[in-house]
Amino acid sequence: MNEDQPETLSLNAAAKFGAAHGIEREVADIRRKKIEWERSATTSVKRGYIISLFEERGVFDAFKSEYWRLGNTASGESKRRRYLRYKAEYEAWLEGPGLETTPTDEDKELEQEESLEFGLEAHLRDFLADNLELVEPGLRLHETAGRKAIEFPVDRGFIDLLAIDRNEKFVVLELKLSQGRNKALGQLAYYMAWVDNHLEKGPCRGFIIGSDIDEQLSVAVSRVPGVSLAKYRMSFAIEPVGKNT
Repeated sequence: MNEDQPETLSLNAAAKFGAAHGIEREVADIRRKKIEWERSATTSVKRGYIISLFEERGVFDAFKSEYWRLGNTASGESKRRRYLRYKAEYEAWLEGPGLETTPTDEDKELEQEESLEFGLEAHLRDFLADNLELVEPGLRLHETAGRKAIEFPVDRGFIDLLAIDRNEKFVVLELKLSQGRNKALGQLAYYMAWVDNHLEKGPCRGFIIGSDIDEQLSVAVSRVPGVSLAKYRMSFAIEPVGKNT
C-alpha cells in the first residue's frame, strides 16, 4: 500500500482520474456543486457523489488502485459507506429542509479531518499562486482567456499551477500533498510533456513542492532533466481583530 496516499478520498485525485477515463465533465460538475444544508460535511457529500459516479461507470476499483488504496481496507469501506450516507442524507434534506440529523462522534471526527485536508490543499495552492517569487525569483502565474492557471486543465488531468519564468518559459508546479514518490514524479513528467507538445515556449521546467522531500524522491529527480524540488513549511500566527473594553 502506498503510505503517502490520503486517508480520505481526494477530490483533486478524482478530477485527475476522471479526466483520464472520459468523465472529466461529470467529476467537474460534482466538484462545482454547491452544497448547502445544516451539516458542515459538504466535501463528504461530494465524495458520496463521486463514489456513486465511479461505481455506476464501473471504475471505482481502478480509482482505488491508483489513488485511494485505503478504500480497499475495512477502514476505507467504512468511509465509503459514510460518504454514501452523507449523500443520501443530503438528498433527503433537500426534499424536506429542516429534517434533523444527528451526527455521531465518528461523523464529527471525519468532518474535521476532511475540513483540515481540504483547507490545506486549497490554501497552499492559493498561497503559492500569489507568492510564486518564493519558489523562484521572477516566476509568475500564467493566464489564458482572463483565467489564472490554477488547476490548469490538460488532456488527462489538471496541472496544480502553471507558471512562466523570467525567460518566458513555462514552469509546471505539482504539489506533493498526499501522492507517493512515483506518482508525483510521473504526473509531473506527463504534464511537462503535454505543455511542450501543446503550448509554445518549450522546453518547460517543473517543480515538485512538498512538506517532506525524502532521499528516494531526490535521487529519482536527479535523473530527470528540468525537474527541481522545493519544500514548504507551515506556520501559524494569531492576529487580534478586536478588543473588548
